[in-house]
Amino acid sequence: MPGNKITNVWQPTLLRRAIKDAFLKLNPVILRRNPVMFLVELTSLVVTVIAISDLFNGGNFKLDAQISIWLWLTVLFSNFSEALAEGRGRAQAESLRQARKDAIAYKLRADGKTEQVPATTLRKGDLVMVREGEIVPSDGDIIEGIGLVDESAVTGESAPVVREPGGSICGVTGGTRLISGQVKVRITVNPGQTFLDQMIMMVESAKRQKTPNERALELLLIGLTVIFIVVTVTLVPFAHYLNVSIPAAVLIALLVCLVPTTIGGLLPAIGIAGMERMLKNNVVALSGRGVEASGNVDLVLMDKTGTITLGNRMATEFIPTEGVTKEDLAEAAMLSSLADDTPEGRSIVDLCKRTLGIRGRDIRAPEDSTFVPFSAVNRMSGIDIGSREIRKGAGDSIEEYVKMKGGSFSDGVRAAMESISREGGTPLVVAEGSKTLGVIRLKDIVKPDIKERLTSMRKLGIRFVMITGDNPLTAAAIAAEAGIDDFIARASPGAKLEAIRKYQKDGHMVAMIGDGTNDAPALAQADLAVAMNAGTQAAREAANMVDLDSNPAKLLDIVEIGKQLLMTRGALTTFSIANDVAKYFTIFPAIFVLQYPMLNVLNVMHLSTPTSAILAAIIFNALIIPACIPLAIRGVSYKPATTEALLRQNLLIYGIGGLVTPFIGIKIIDILVMMLNLA
Repeated sequence: MPGNKITNVWQPTLLRRAIKDAFLKLNPVILRRNPVMFLVELTSLVVTVIAISDLFNGGNFKLDAQISIWLWLTVLFSNFSEALAEGRGRAQAESLRQARKDAIAYKLRADGKTEQVPATTLRKGDLVMVREGEIVPSDGDIIEGIGLVDESAVTGESAPVVREPGGSICGVTGGTRLISGQVKVRITVNPGQTFLDQMIMMVESAKRQKTPNERALELLLIGLTVIFIVVTVTLVPFAHYLNVSIPAAVLIALLVCLVPTTIGGLLPAIGIAGMERMLKNNVVALSGRGVEASGNVDLVLMDKTGTITLGNRMATEFIPTEGVTKEDLAEAAMLSSLADDTPEGRSIVDLCKRTLGIRGRDIRAPEDSTFVPFSAVNRMSGIDIGSREIRKGAGDSIEEYVKMKGGSFSDGVRAAMESISREGGTPLVVAEGSKTLGVIRLKDIVKPDIKERLTSMRKLGIRFVMITGDNPLTAAAIAAEAGIDDFIARASPGAKLEAIRKYQKDGHMVAMIGDGTNDAPALAQADLAVAMNAGTQAAREAANMVDLDSNPAKLLDIVEIGKQLLMTRGALTTFSIANDVAKYFTIFPAIFVLQYPMLNVLNVMHLSTPTSAILAAIIFNALIIPACIPLAIRGVSYKPATTEALLRQNLLIYGIGGLVTPFIGIKIIDILVMMLNLA
């Protein structure tokens, strides 16, 4: 989509808007959504009043004014991080709005004629005609005609897709273009409810609900803040007992340095950036529940076709019967498949060409031939060439056909069929008249990278269950080849729903993907439910995420993005809390060292003066927020690993990093403070 081009965090236009919004977010009504930074704003106001009082009544105006300035900057840097993430989303929203600008619809009237109306006036149930080259005016289902649709304006994908009535590929999205054909579309949404509208609302971020994990982390931050408020307040009588006077501004500086301002300032940006990463993968999250579940999922129900396999069975082998050569079987199979335009039929022709050594040649049926199309009743197709009758199809159908012609079914063919079925393939039998020629092996091709991806994600504690309508033999073979933990064969809509309920009852967070009306009950039950945009309206309404690319394998990407979001949040939380250690060694000695010189042993950074130490700590506390913005927006590198390994990584990288960085940073700032004569 156009918005995907926005990758640079520091684009001038984004920066200018983010700086402006950072000041607008100083509004207490807005800022109170972030309790930690709301506290910092209140303390900033108090210190500002103290500094003004110093100016007229005497006092350490220079120190208090500088503390006031850096406290305000701490709040502004926090607002800036959120505004910058929102600005990127807002730029995406503008790109999406452009896709809808001046859209026109050709609405069908009761008399069968069309009238030109603005697309934004279309309502659920309206019928519109879309002709070749026109923009689809709104979301809907095709009820008549077949069209080739270019979805690149919405999904970013350049390859056009076929959409037709019925099934799971009837859905079209407003803003896409019909590049071939003519279709009648029934609108399925009211104004303001299209997927583009929902995408715009999501990327603008302001209406994004907090997820349960965010709320839990927020409670942790509030708890830590309350603890440090108590510590700071009780320090006053303790200092009085020791005959030490602590200026109010210094006490507030201590409080702000101790509360988890870094993660408090970056938490909104982390959440917004997670939403943006979903959108960059062309996934629209319709609820905060889905976003949260994507990071907490530990069990994934995966459809076989299109997710684990490439989606089409391919011919991989000819097995001739006794007295028939492979070349004879290949020739008969090719003739019977020339008019078969299905992926399976084309793969049979390709295998025939390779077997017969005629690759690259355009093979045509004889002039006196008649094609016999596939019928769901007799479950076979073929070709008649003069007196020759060649058929291919399901084993029992071909056996009945051969016996009707006076022939018999060989034991070798039965054995080959059983062997192919046991190995997870599909046998197609070829016969000419009363003679059985052999068997074609059709095989579901497992995606080349699926096993490696599942293995890597299994390190995160995720189990995978394949759910398919295939027979148990085929399901078992595909599951084994792909490295699936378990499978459910011959699954009905009810079986999918019951399976999800059972797993949830056992304590699992379950993800599922679907596209049809029959998937809707299971999607509504799943914790993470991803619907295909090309699917039915029922599936889209039941899900909490919609994949605009309609790619079933996207579920793995969604789970990875969710895990990365949680990893980023955990990493920066670890970093923020570890930061406090250095501040203990900065401010506490600075407060008490004049009265008790022996406490100078705690001044491990050898800071110049108590005043420079306090300023260095408060300046570092403010600057670390914008320094971490790129990491918060980009996210930590995703590396599948166990919970224990991730914890070790957090402690080693962000824990130790959070300990060391402020020692270095505060020392450097202390030197600069003295050089600039600020203390």
